[in-house]
Amino acid sequence: METICHHLLKAKTRKKIAVEYVKNRKWETLSWPQYFDLIQACAGGLKTLGVQAGDRVVIFANTRVEWAALDMAIMGLGAITVPIYQSSHPSDLEFILKDTEPKAVIFESKELYNRYQSLNLAFQPSLVGIQYSDAHVMSWSDFLAKGKDILKAQPAFFETACLNTKIDDLATIVYTSGTTGTPKGVCLHHEQIISEVSEVFRLIDVDERDKSLTFLPYAHIMGRIEHWAHIYKGFTMAFAESVEKVRDNLQKTQPTFLIAVPRIFEKIYSTMQAQGDSSPLKSKIFKWAMSIGYKVSEARIQKKSPDFATLMEYRVAKRLVFDKFYEKLGGKLRFAVSGGAPLSGEIARFFHAAGLLILEGYGLTETTAAVLVNTPYDYKFGTVGKPIGDVQVKLAEDGEILVRSKKVMRGYYKNPKATEDVFDDQDYFKTGDIGEMDPQGFLKITDRKKDLIKTAGGKFVAPQKLENLLKLNKNISNVLIHGDKKKYIVSLITLNQERIVEFAKQHMISCPSFEELSKHPKIKDLIRNAVAQANSALASFETIKNFAILPQDFTIETGELTPSLKVKRKFCDQKFESEIRALYGDDQAS
Repeated sequence: METICHHLLKAKTRKKIAVEYVKNRKWETLSWPQYFDLIQACAGGLKTLGVQAGDRVVIFANTRVEWAALDMAIMGLGAITVPIYQSSHPSDLEFILKDTEPKAVIFESKELYNRYQSLNLAFQPSLVGIQYSDAHVMSWSDFLAKGKDILKAQPAFFETACLNTKIDDLATIVYTSGTTGTPKGVCLHHEQIISEVSEVFRLIDVDERDKSLTFLPYAHIMGRIEHWAHIYKGFTMAFAESVEKVRDNLQKTQPTFLIAVPRIFEKIYSTMQAQGDSSPLKSKIFKWAMSIGYKVSEARIQKKSPDFATLMEYRVAKRLVFDKFYEKLGGKLRFAVSGGAPLSGEIARFFHAAGLLILEGYGLTETTAAVLVNTPYDYKFGTVGKPIGDVQVKLAEDGEILVRSKKVMRGYYKNPKATEDVFDDQDYFKTGDIGEMDPQGFLKITDRKKDLIKTAGGKFVAPQKLENLLKLNKNISNVLIHGDKKKYIVSLITLNQERIVEFAKQHMISCPSFEELSKHPKIKDLIRNAVAQANSALASFETIKNFAILPQDFTIETGELTPSLKVKRKFCDQKFESEIRALYGDDQAS
């Protein structure tokens, strides 16, 4: 059975553009032969560092073309890629390095190198800097030059190594970012990679005529799957300059599909809502256009054609509203894929009404990303789709989702006890997520098993459901729900700063800082109304009885979010302990 490295050898002869990226503030392109040459040069550079089959190589960098090339070079040599988030805490960084003892570490910048230098390691891997070098760190240009020298002496060494890779070879160890606990190294073999990309990207109908804009961290499994699928299917992959520049890069690169986490779609949704509400006239036009969009959306969901009058109105709505939105996303998107966390069904329906289909899927690092997915021809909003390929899914008595497939990891690196704990006696992987299957076979995720809140009254509350309801409000950025062993539910809320500042201008509210603005009575009234609206859709035991507005948003850098933009509940509960206690007043024990 062929590995992803065998597919790389096939890819090198393709005629189209392989990658697009920014260099010296200009967009550059590499054809497939040129991209393969870069990968070969990386492989040669690694060979000069003594990297052999079975060795671990760490990549500690942001998503960039060099990252992708290095990954294929490492795996082509039969070595093992170990990605590390550039935002990793020093303790996690040290743990991963000691756990894997890599032969080489490739850094992006001096800042990341300094973080590495602060660690206490008993071994000394070879060091390469993509944007930094000194007496101890080989420069990127020297690394490639040495690699090219190897190729001159042994022109076929890399192709031979690729051909020798086997489906049972360990390809990568991906450490879970997690919301709690010590990172665990997920061992993914070539079998898992091929099983995933061959089945998912056939179902979502992607080929070499397509283009993606890649920006997810490659230490996150979704980002890697996009990169591996690019090798397997041959579509062009454009590298965003940064997450902050995604909106600008969308217009420049004009991708035909997009892979992202829900937070990205939540931000676009919030921006659209704010723009549509920027004046009374715009608000009226926007609401009318969306009403027509929802009619067309519903007809398409039911696989029916809208009536002639609705279609004519939709053409006007497109010209006035939807086309402008579509152009801001590049103008060529056929669909988007969302994963990594639950996407609000309301947001998915909103985008569909506006002309963009978001296909939500479900999976974990341990399942090599998606094991269920909605497809362009079979989708249901508010669900994560149906099982794909060889995937078998069943629900435990408590609703936990259990999965069996070639896509599931074989185990955690050097951690047999943790491996044993996550498989049942029939080799089903215990995902830790709670779900329910509808009569049509679509799966709906209700929450993380460990995240479920049990109130003092014995009721179970799914915090993600409440958080997603609140985040539908354009004034809210992030939410943390709390209430385990308490009589009622409370919430910490962060604000959409751009929207709140605009609101303050419109209502002539003057404050010396955003922190002061977040405490203003009118801002608190805004959020109180948002909480009341969310509560109207909840059972009484789920309703939010009290809330606090935090002056700063949650970020990766300050520790509240994982690199895939999920809230770290345990961390936030500890960091904001005093704020949470205050929400319960004197009733500390209840």
